[in-house]
Amino acid sequence: MPATPRSRTPNPPAPILIVDDEEQALTSYALNLRFSGITNTMLCSDSRTVPELLASRTFSLVMLDLSMPHTSGEDILAHMRAQALDVPAIVITGHNEVETAVRCMQAGARDYLVKPVDRARLLAAVTQALEGRAADASRAMGPAAVAPPADSGGELLTCNPAMRAVQAQLAAVARSREPALVVGETGVGKELAARAIHAAAMALVPGGSRPFIGCNVAGLDDVMLSDTLFGHKKGAYTGALGSRAGLMEEAGTGTLFLDEIGDLSLASQLKLLRCIQEREYYPLGSDTPRPMECRLVAATNKTMAELLDPAVFRRDLFFRMRTHLIEIPPLRERLEDLALLVPLFLEEAARQTGRPAPAIPRELYPLLEGYAFPGNVRELKSMLFHACTVHQGSGPLDLAPLVAWMESVRQGLAHSTPALPAPSPVLPNRERLPTLRQAEARVAEDVILQALRQAGGNQSKAARILGISRQALHKRLKRLGEVNRD
Repeated sequence: MPATPRSRTPNPPAPILIVDDEEQALTSYALNLRFSGITNTMLCSDSRTVPELLASRTFSLVMLDLSMPHTSGEDILAHMRAQALDVPAIVITGHNEVETAVRCMQAGARDYLVKPVDRARLLAAVTQALEGRAADASRAMGPAAVAPPADSGGELLTCNPAMRAVQAQLAAVARSREPALVVGETGVGKELAARAIHAAAMALVPGGSRPFIGCNVAGLDDVMLSDTLFGHKKGAYTGALGSRAGLMEEAGTGTLFLDEIGDLSLASQLKLLRCIQEREYYPLGSDTPRPMECRLVAATNKTMAELLDPAVFRRDLFFRMRTHLIEIPPLRERLEDLALLVPLFLEEAARQTGRPAPAIPRELYPLLEGYAFPGNVRELKSMLFHACTVHQGSGPLDLAPLVAWMESVRQGLAHSTPALPAPSPVLPNRERLPTLRQAEARVAEDVILQALRQAGGNQSKAARILGISRQALHKRLKRLGEVNRD
């Protein structure tokens, strides 16, 4: 007797339009969706008819092959965007190109799939697109109407176009065995991005069950890093009473995630570089190499300027790791995600405290949108957990703890940034002109001050604007302070 399909997603009220010039592909997609209980589909093999179909009826979702004769998938995406059609789109292509994925996501696609499409990946993409549309409809009714997603599973939840492009990039990178480097400010979700690469990779292999092992390498000296990653043999050093497998061996053909890789010593960076280049490593005390079979994903909150500073990070390792470079934008650049994250975190906090989640006051979102979130999503979660824990009564969430939190962080940041003088004109109104060196120094000072004001006093952001490392900016600020005291 055939197995009864288990439906993860209810049959949508409007059909899913699937467009592909290959009849076999259309049949395959329809059967895979039917396996999940989704039968409300419409198949189209002639892309020239799609604009008329979109104008004549409503669809819950559009799935587009990119490479089609007459009218390409990108052309249809452009048409949908020009007509401001409120329907999510998933693009499917045989070309595994990150640039294509990012371009499609920027054009409005909600997801990006590479042929051959795995059934689990297809169903996950369709489910997320349909649930995302439901969330969009709820947001249109106001922030208070947004329900938290059912079981986020630790995913990078977003409705921001730039973050959707990141999601597409993560899915594309999953097909490669080359190293990946995830960069972004603290708390943006770099480990979630690494887990997303791992999950997408596992969906591509039969019986995709491989370990994901994470390790924060900040603070590990050269010997500790070697022992942690590569393991050791019995007697390798005093106290090594037995052999121990390192994390690379434990990861097997799964994923090894190295967090805070930018804080490794230069000696440790060299060992990691050799391991990546040779695809092998030596356990401590062994002269027999072992193959490195795992996928390597690393993360850092260092800026690009810092990573390219030879005193901070080896350039050869940087260019080896950045084969796939994923940049996660900060929360303040994707504030529309608050409508997804706030209800989710309040529900999680309520479950932990064993109390019902408080109602969300409408004043909460404007309050949060006016805050810079230096700690990003991790800070948002912490501050909401705190507010939910100290909340009293059965009314809407009390905003006072959140206001106090924000003010405390603002004051701390203000005290950590040195007081700076106002910019002075390069050529003051006086008879004696400055030397060229003095004039250049004053221009540099003015640019630094303007960058700090533009960054709201955030030195890391100001350093990125200026294209220098945070350490270099700190030295310049120190010199400015000494000069102005003189």
